[in-house]
Amino acid sequence: MHVRRLELVDFRSYERVVVDLEPGASVLVGPNGVGKTNLVEALGYVATLGSHRVATDAPLVRMGAGAAVIRCEIVHGGRELLVELEIVPGKANRARLGRSPVRRSRDVLGALRLVLFAPEDLELVRGDPAERRRYLDDLLVARLPRFAGVRADYERVVKQRNALLRSAYLARKTGGNRGGDLSTLDVWDAHLARHGAELLAGRLALVGALAPHVTKAYDAVAAGRGAAGIAYRSTLEAADTTPDRAALEAGLAAALAAARQSEVDRGMTLVGPHRDDLALTLGPLPAKGYASHGESWSYALALRLAAYDLLRADGIEPVLVLDDVFAELDNGRRERLAELVGSATQMLVTCAVAEDVPEGLRGARFTVSEGAVCRAG
Repeated sequence: MHVRRLELVDFRSYERVVVDLEPGASVLVGPNGVGKTNLVEALGYVATLGSHRVATDAPLVRMGAGAAVIRCEIVHGGRELLVELEIVPGKANRARLGRSPVRRSRDVLGALRLVLFAPEDLELVRGDPAERRRYLDDLLVARLPRFAGVRADYERVVKQRNALLRSAYLARKTGGNRGGDLSTLDVWDAHLARHGAELLAGRLALVGALAPHVTKAYDAVAAGRGAAGIAYRSTLEAADTTPDRAALEAGLAAALAAARQSEVDRGMTLVGPHRDDLALTLGPLPAKGYASHGESWSYALALRLAAYDLLRADGIEPVLVLDDVFAELDNGRRERLAELVGSATQMLVTCAVAEDVPEGLRGARFTVSEGAVCRAG
């Protein structure tokens, strides 16, 4: 799989830009702030329908424009596919696949498989559990696009259930209905248990498949300095690495019943996959709080490389993006990373200084300036 062309209209800093790409390595070079990351962010949006930099779509639209458009031509197995996305802040985004409209934007998921490593990924190790949950769910959807619907259904149920609990909590606090109207809570419990069990089963299976790749990738990046491990940490005690969906659903239903009073008292949902975490360890210690800066970088990189290797093992090699990564690595880690990814079918590297990129990865070179991208040579 590779991207042949990327076109942006009113996306971030670009009024309009077209970049023609080829298999192999491509290096995007330019000073900080000229729009290198905007280009790979757009590719990431095609792959995940989200940005790795911001939580909402509004910043993706160029100031003064009403909408942004991303067009991405993808080649896979000798076939060409055009994905078009129109991003309209405050409204539902529109999408086309092969020039035909699709009913939901998420129907384009799976058209482009992409793994992006960026400086923000340090938060996978040092940040809140939400960062690690997103990592798992994005990878889950990349492998099995149907989980985009599962994820959306679960998030909708949690939002509705929280609204119900919150309204009842506020009613009690303000002296209204003594217990609030919780007559539909049992219905939402059933929905949460069903959708939550499916999402939880997917995550558990994913972590089981991913774990050996993380250990291997960290060992390669860090040159054998410590053993990395991952494990899923669930609010549901019965969850294990060989999940049975029916058992998980029953377990979630029971856990919700047991937590009912606590949830009513706090006005929020306390049980479910939205409260879970991916535990990262180095040897016997948790990586968060104990790993050095260099170890944290190596761990974050290992998580992305593990995702890349897992997707490759599924038979469809993803596009690999390394966004401003080499400036953060010492020479040893640079060279080891170059050895690990040198065989990628397509790789995009952004940097401010071309010399930061190891010789074997320099490939085609593009110069990025304000609002423009030009191929060098």
